[in-house]
Amino acid sequence: MLTETHPIALRIAELLRVRGEKIAVADGATGGLIAASLLTVPGALDFFVGGGVVYSFRARDVLFALPREAYAGMRGASKDYAMLQARAICDNFDADWGIAESGSVGGSSHPSGAPAGRSVTAIVGPNGFEHVAVTETGSDDRIANMETFTRAALAALEEALGS
Repeated sequence: MLTETHPIALRIAELLRVRGEKIAVADGATGGLIAASLLTVPGALDFFVGGGVVYSFRARDVLFALPREAYAGMRGASKDYAMLQARAICDNFDADWGIAESGSVGGSSHPSGAPAGRSVTAIVGPNGFEHVAVTETGSDDRIANMETFTRAALAALEEALGS
C-alpha cells in the first residue's frame, strides 16, 4: 500500500514545502494510512506536525479537545463530522492544513450505522479553505476500503493544495 501512495505523498510534501506550510492528520477508518503515507517522505518534519487515529470516543476527545456537545446531532462518516474534525486537528496542532477522514470500512457494523464502504474526507487550509470529498465503494471489504479511502483522501489533499 505505502509503495503505491508514496508518489502522491512526495507531490503533497513538495507542495507544502514550497508554501512553507504544515499539516495535521486525523485518520479514522483509514487507520493511520494517511499519516503513514505522508511519513514515507524523508524529512517529513518539514511539513508534518502530527495527528492520530480517531477510532474511539476517547481518542476523539483527546485529539480534538472539543466538548461532547460539539458533536450534537452529528453522525460518523458524515460531512459535518469530518469537517469538525479537520478544523479541530488543524487548530490543536497549530497547523496550516488539517485533514480528517471518517468512514466505515466494513467487516463489522459502524457505531453510527454508516454503511460499509463510505468515507468522508474533510480538508481545511489557509484563508478559510474548506473542502469535503465523499467516497462510496459499496463494498464490505475492510482492507480494500482502507486502501481506497486513503488514496481518495490523498488525492483530495493534493488537489486542494494545487488550487
